[in-house]
Amino acid sequence: MTPAARLDAAITILDRILAGIPAEQALTSWARASRFAGSKDRAAIRDHVFDVLRCKRSCAHLGGSETGRGLIHGLLRQSGQDPATLFTGEGHAPAPLSEEEVHHSPDPMPELVALDCPDWLAPALRASLGEAFAPIMQALRHRALVFLRVNTGRMTRAEAIKTLKEDGITTTPHPLAPTALEITANPRALRQSRLYRDGLVELQDAASQAVIAALPQLKGARVLDYCAGGGGKALAMAALGADVTAHDAHPQRMADLPARAARAQAWITLSDSPSGPFDLVLTDVPCSGSGAWRRSPAGKWSLTPARLSELHRLQAAILDQVAPRVRPGGSLAYATCSLLRSENAGQIAAFLSRAPEFERAAEHRFTPLDGGDGFFLAILTRKLL
Repeated sequence: MTPAARLDAAITILDRILAGIPAEQALTSWARASRFAGSKDRAAIRDHVFDVLRCKRSCAHLGGSETGRGLIHGLLRQSGQDPATLFTGEGHAPAPLSEEEVHHSPDPMPELVALDCPDWLAPALRASLGEAFAPIMQALRHRALVFLRVNTGRMTRAEAIKTLKEDGITTTPHPLAPTALEITANPRALRQSRLYRDGLVELQDAASQAVIAALPQLKGARVLDYCAGGGGKALAMAALGADVTAHDAHPQRMADLPARAARAQAWITLSDSPSGPFDLVLTDVPCSGSGAWRRSPAGKWSLTPARLSELHRLQAAILDQVAPRVRPGGSLAYATCSLLRSENAGQIAAFLSRAPEFERAAEHRFTPLDGGDGFFLAILTRKLL
């Protein structure tokens, strides 16, 4: 496919997303119907789509409309390219620019448009982030770095760097976690690499790894990962010697976990109804995902006040559900990939008022300015009787 044809495909996919189809579903359905597109074509189109979704407001402002065509037009202008050289109508390129598009001269961007921040969320984000609001929102407009977690129970970070280099993948240690490597060259070769196939490295955000590194002693501990999802944190805890039980309200999310655990030579028990007590219960709860908008940018625009209120209720309910499963003297870890105080410190304060048998032990905050996703972690201790 030519560069222009890739843009035309991105326009089609964006129009489907704007019509309400989830981004991943829209990309997958287009790829299945377009067998002529090679892997490089699909990757480039995906990049166009996600670059737009991270910057939808500013792209619409520059391109003149919130349509697939307008958004791609704005993306090109934002990157300093002349849209007329690609909107030619030749072959499979987008149709030529209209007179209106050629002469579109947007007003100066308001701050929230330039930061690609939803208006309704801005007050809460400002209150939560303070002076870091603008730098963090600016960071969320750009692609996330690609990180690996090294299974340090089986090899060192230095050994992983050397072996990945032999497979053509360049990495460097990242300071957020002792297990974290940032891929600096050739990330798309990872899935064919020896270390990935053998479970010696896993894709995992550096801040997510930092959450695991901040937990109380894991070696030999009986741990419940209550909102396990795909199991990345369960695998990381097992690699550090924990006896891990994984649970999720939607068990199908854990479907790949047994195979991943086998590849990593880790033992993880899956349970629909885990019984305590546990030394540590980790609750990486459903949240707004605002700290991970670089990776899941559609969530920035699909979040609503009603959905946020629903998440608040769900987070509180999960804390109440897991509290009895923590042994006296044990720990309850509450994590979100949210930047919002109402999902983070606000939830912990409310829980402690309901559960006086717990006390705050530590809190950690990571933002996109640290290199990884935005994460919040609170560690609570259940008092001894």
